[in-house]
Amino acid sequence: MDSSKQQFLQRIGMITAGASLVPLAQAGMTLAPQRKGGSREHLYAMLIDLRRCIGCQSCTVSCAIENHAPHDALRTHVSQYQVVLTEAHSVTNVLLPRFCDQPPCVPVCPVQVTFQREDGIVVVDNTRCGGCAYCVQVCPYDARFINHETQTADKCTFCVHRLEAGLLPACVESCVGGARIIGDLRDPNSKISRMLAQHHSDIKVLMPEQGTAPHVFYLGLDGAFVTPLLGRAQPALHQEV
Repeated sequence: MDSSKQQFLQRIGMITAGASLVPLAQAGMTLAPQRKGGSREHLYAMLIDLRRCIGCQSCTVSCAIENHAPHDALRTHVSQYQVVLTEAHSVTNVLLPRFCDQPPCVPVCPVQVTFQREDGIVVVDNTRCGGCAYCVQVCPYDARFINHETQTADKCTFCVHRLEAGLLPACVESCVGGARIIGDLRDPNSKISRMLAQHHSDIKVLMPEQGTAPHVFYLGLDGAFVTPLLGRAQPALHQEV
C-alpha cells in the first residue's frame, strides 16, 4: 500500500472512530477538494426565516414526494421543540437541511462519488456509491443517511434538478409561510443576499464551531439551538426541552 493511501485510511479511521464528534480539521483532512460540475457564476444558499414557519411539515412531504425518499428516512424535516420556561411555554421550529461550503463529507469519500459542484451544491453519484457510510459518519449535522432502497448515501441537494430547470426546490415552493428562501449569493440583488445584509446581526448558522461554513442560514433561531442539545442530535419531530 502506498504511503498516501495509508495516510488517507489512517485519517478516515480517526474520523469514523469518533463519528461526528471529531471535527474534520482535527483529523488533518483538507476541506477544499476540487469542485466539478455546475456553474461558477452561481453560489446557492438557503435562508430559513423561522419567524414565518408554522411547523406544517409541507416541506417535509413535498421533499419526500419529489425525491422519492424511503419511508424510514427524510432529506429534510421540521423539528419542533416545546421550550419550557418558568412562566410560559413556547414552540420553536428548527428546519433542516444543512448545507456546507466546506463539506467534511466530500474529502472522506474513498471513490469521490460525493462531490461539490462549482455552485456550492453537494451531490452524490449514486450509480457509483458503494454505501460505505464514511460520509454519513463524518457529517456533524446528521444530514446524510444510507438509503436502504438504493443502498447508497442520500442527502438534500437543494433539488438541483429543479434549479437547473429554472424551478424552486420542492420545499421552497410548498412552504405556505414563505419561510424558505433560496438564492444566489453571487448576486447582490437576489432576495437572499438582500435579507442576509439587512438582518446581518440576527443571522445564525448551526454548529459554527465545526468550521464547515454552513450555507443554510437561520433568521429567528434561538441561540440555544445553534448547537444541538447533547444526546439529541437526531430529535423527534416534536419534543419537549
